[in-house]
Amino acid sequence: MHGFANPARFLRIARWLMPICMASGILVASGALGWGLFAAPAERLQGDTVRIVYLHVPTAWLGMAGWMAIAGASFAELVWRHPLAGIAARACAVPGAVFTAVCLVTGSLWGRPAWGIWWVWDGRLTSMLVLLFLYFGWIALSQASEASDGGDSKAPAIFGLVGAVNIPIIHYSVIWWNSLHQPPSITMGKSTMSGAFLWPLLFALFGFTLIFTGVVLARMRAILADQQAEARLRRKALSEVDF
Repeated sequence: MHGFANPARFLRIARWLMPICMASGILVASGALGWGLFAAPAERLQGDTVRIVYLHVPTAWLGMAGWMAIAGASFAELVWRHPLAGIAARACAVPGAVFTAVCLVTGSLWGRPAWGIWWVWDGRLTSMLVLLFLYFGWIALSQASEASDGGDSKAPAIFGLVGAVNIPIIHYSVIWWNSLHQPPSITMGKSTMSGAFLWPLLFALFGFTLIFTGVVLARMRAILADQQAEARLRRKALSEVDF
């Protein structure tokens, strides 16, 4: 892991990896969505409304995965002082929040015909909404820390670790509490879904994960470029003052 701590080495890798992830992710995700929307069969009880699963589930997964990436980067920053850890956390925050918001919107659109209501305060929906607020709070705290003198990033890192407590709550909420939300259809090593629904969903998960990875790499490159430009301006200002 520390082999990628050098920003120059990371930028060399990200320069070719980012477009590969983005292009392949868009291709795979588009194909999976087309497969799910036009080729996969309608569900016996829910009919065509079930097709939203090919967007809803990947966004839910990436909303949670984004925060776990923040928590992992926060741990690396606090324990190992990894130079790129804080940058990685900042890069994951906005796309994670976007995917969480899309998850909530698509879940509401799916819930209206399935449950007869747009929203219900059950464990899964409420904990997912809490995750979106956690993203907003982390982004605001990170920006405030960045703007403060010294740019101390310990507070966002601690917040990222504490907020990770919500992830298992989201995952097990449908098991712990009586809920309208269906139990998990895909668990470790097995699935209750028919292959006609499972395969396009797995491809959609893979495609959107590649897109998320590409976006995070692009944001990390942009943050590093901003920091390097700011450092050059600071050095130039100091040299002019000395002169």
